Parts: sequence; structure tokens; C-alpha cells
Amino acid sequence: MQDHALRVKAAAELMTDLQSAVIETSRMRKESIAWLRKNGHSMADVAKLMGVSRARVAQLRDAGPPPERAFLGTQYVQVAVPTRPGEREYVAVEDSSTGQRMLALAQSLQLEGELQYIPVSGEIDLNRDDLVVVCGPKSSADVAAVFHQDPRLTFETLPDGRWALAERESGKVYTSPSDDPGGTTPADVAYLGRLPRPDGQGTFLLIAGVHAVGSLGVAHYLSENLASLYEEAGTSPFSMVVACDYTPGDKSVTASRSVSGVLLHEAV
Repeated sequence: MQDHALRVKAAAELMTDLQSAVIETSRMRKESIAWLRKNGHSMADVAKLMGVSRARVAQLRDAGPPPERAFLGTQYVQVAVPTRPGEREYVAVEDSSTGQRMLALAQSLQLEGELQYIPVSGEIDLNRDDLVVVCGPKSSADVAAVFHQDPRLTFETLPDGRWALAERESGKVYTSPSDDPGGTTPADVAYLGRLPRPDGQGTFLLIAGVHAVGSLGVAHYLSENLASLYEEAGTSPFSMVVACDYTPGDKSVTASRSVSGVLLHEAV
């Protein structure tokens, strides 16, 4: 490559790719060392496999990002939040906060990323790597089309007009406590899942609250439970219902929890 303008651009791009690959490889190495040790292999065994000393294995055991980093991605996380219609198009504060919290979580795992906006039309390209979509099926036909393929959960409208999540097999329904006819409990429920991309070339993460604050509850849940969730689900397709409590005034989430457990799709 003789053109220096082209060469410097290509070199910069290649260095970024190589740096990302090194970080991801160190994550994989760390995860494998932990798995081998947990499953009965001694430090000497691991050292022999790697062709290094036991002291070096001890160093590498703690090097690199945590294994659960893979739950969000491997290179560059794209978090997409919906734009809502109104006199002027806007992004709900809760959706924006969810996006920012997901990016902060990614950054803590040594993953760069950016916040993107889904237009009011709901059109979104789901065929991308490292994609996190914060949007329900009622706001995007593209999301709804993929959501309908979830074998464990559905997002539906009840006869009284309330939106709810329901388990396909048991029929158990999860409604938002804030919608209860008898009161206005400051709590919500939301969907969290990993679904296949339309092109069949990977998966993406989907977060969808019955209300926008429910999505923020998922971000809160992930920030506190990512390691255990990754240990149970890995990067396989799954779905679950997450509940959260929030402060009525500023709608800041005070607590979050799983109410359905992790529903692996491969088990269906």
C-alpha cells in the first residue's frame, strides 16, 4: 500500500481490530483457566497445556476482562433506544437512562460502545454484532416480528387493555404492578432475552419494559447479576422476566430481581 493517506487509515483500523482481538482472547483465556481449575485440573496441568510456568498461569488467571463481558459483545456495543412521537419527537428519560447505564456497564467490562436512536417508524437493522435493543414490540414492527419467535415468552395485550408478559407453556402472566386497578404501586416488569437475528448469523439482546422504567430495571438487574446470568445462560438464546421497584418522583430504580428465572430456548 503505497498511498500514505490510505495506509495510515488502514493501519489505524487494523490496530483497533487487533487490540479488540487481544482483549477478547485474554477474556477467553481467563474463562478457560477458571473452567479447567473448577473441573479438577491443577495449576501444573494448566501450565502444561499452555506451555508456560505455574507462576505465569497464576498471573494470567487474573489478567483480562471478566468472562461475562461476552454477554454484551466482543468489540463495539451498539445500544439502540426508541424515539417516541409527540409534538416534537423525543426519547423518554427512562430509555435514555437505560441506554447510558448499559454503556457504562459495557465500559466497565472494557467494551466501547455508542447510543443509537430508533426512529418513530420503528425500523431497525437487527442484523448487527454486539447489538442491544431497548424497545418493545408495540414500538417496532421489526422487533415484534423477531419477538414472536421466542418459544418461552409472549408480549400481549390483556382484555382490559393492559400489556403483559406471559409464559407460553404455563400460561403464567406477569403484569406491571403500576397498572393494577386497585392502586399505583411504583413497580414494573420487563422482558430480557437473547434472540436470533433475522439473517440467522448471530443473536442480539432485547430489553423491553411494559413501561419504560421496566427497561431501566433490567439495566439495574444486569449491573448486579451479570456474572451469574452469564454462568447460567452464556451467549445462548434465552428469555426471562425482570421486576423492579422505583421511586415515583424521578423513577430511579431502587431494586430489581428475576421473577421467571432464566428460560433457555434450547430446552424447549
